[in-house]
Amino acid sequence: MAHAHKLEIFRGLWKFKSNTQKIWGVLAFLTLVTAVEVVLGIYKPEGLLTPWMTPFEGGFFATIGNIIFSPFIYMKPLNLIFIILTIVKAYYITWDFMHMRDETSALRRMVVWTAVFLICYLIFILLQEGGYVHDVYFTNDPLIKRDF
Repeated sequence: MAHAHKLEIFRGLWKFKSNTQKIWGVLAFLTLVTAVEVVLGIYKPEGLLTPWMTPFEGGFFATIGNIIFSPFIYMKPLNLIFIILTIVKAYYITWDFMHMRDETSALRRMVVWTAVFLICYLIFILLQEGGYVHDVYFTNDPLIKRDF
């Protein structure tokens, strides 16, 4: 089924006259984002290498605060910038080059929620296995002789 593609990006802020111009526009945007990542990766500014906050200490509410803030606030800002730029690139590659914009909302949700589920499952497995390996390495039990 042939139908016209939407020729704008950034929710209509940039409009193109042809599909070829749109491809080059998205390519230029992705190249700019990649260049920013490469420059930050090479120079690693000192201001972005220290976390914005240190973890809270003591008590129940400090524990709750650490659980809530740990994924973002205690992370090095440079790592957070890399994660955000990578998600932006993945979004535009999928949205424009793989034509997810032209699909039905049910298919878009199915693709996104499958990826979210698999990423959460991967994080769960990595944390579980990491905890097991940590327990094996730092145990006082002399019967465990394994070395990974």
